[in-house]
Amino acid sequence: MAGKTAYVTGGASGIGQAVSEMLASKGIKVCVGDMNLEGAQKTASQLGNGAMAVQVNAADWDSQLAAFEKAVDAFGRLDYVFPIAGIGERAAIKNDPKATRFQKPDLAVVDVDLTGVLYTSFLAVQQMRRQEKDKDGFRGKIAVTASVCGFYCVPTVPVYTAAKHGVVGFVRSYGKYLPEEGMTLNAVCPNVVRTSISTPAFYDKVDEQGVLTSIKDVVDAFASFLDTDTSGECMEVGPNGGFTPKAQAPHLDKETTSILNMIEQRSHRLHEPEPDAGV
Repeated sequence: MAGKTAYVTGGASGIGQAVSEMLASKGIKVCVGDMNLEGAQKTASQLGNGAMAVQVNAADWDSQLAAFEKAVDAFGRLDYVFPIAGIGERAAIKNDPKATRFQKPDLAVVDVDLTGVLYTSFLAVQQMRRQEKDKDGFRGKIAVTASVCGFYCVPTVPVYTAAKHGVVGFVRSYGKYLPEEGMTLNAVCPNVVRTSISTPAFYDKVDEQGVLTSIKDVVDAFASFLDTDTSGECMEVGPNGGFTPKAQAPHLDKETTSILNMIEQRSHRLHEPEPDAGV
């Protein structure tokens, strides 16, 4: 993989930083994107091998575009893109029964953890469509961070759970189409990993119970997508070590399967080249 290039959001700390280090160890040149530019620069300087840093606000399209274009201008080609930037649950609305006015909910978690992932992924798809296939037949590969909250429901983190369900649905659907264009899209779905999303006290409590997920296992799951034609898969990473593909829910019956296939065929035109695209 030496000589290939990658773009990582959320690369200044946590999972993003660990993934950046893994990529650099394989000889991949990395562009580290993060809201914390100083942290991204520190990570990039530690990586060496021509790594660079850009500041990016994952929730903002203009910021994402500017950062991504810097990576493309510097590297020319992006073989791997990792939308990893994310934030944790916050109070969407205040619990104030005495309030006399309605409050607009704080949906920053959706903006970063779902919309931000979609922004980065669609930037990647547009860039990869312009790239020639490599010797293995790929224009590029995308691997995003989701969560076990994309499979399971946690009553007190509804917005984060909704966002991660959205990411899982995006990967399981679009990821099954993209191989037609020489691309892959997959997700890594960790259980609780020690990052900056929650408090040290919470992670210590989880660790005391012996159910903290190893960040190494999470990174290994990302690494598994570097050299594979797998696409549309969501890897669950739990506290018992290792990672495994999470199966989708089975269809209700054969009639449902037939209907879903019809929807897929009808909507294929939405992804086909424009008539004057010269493809």
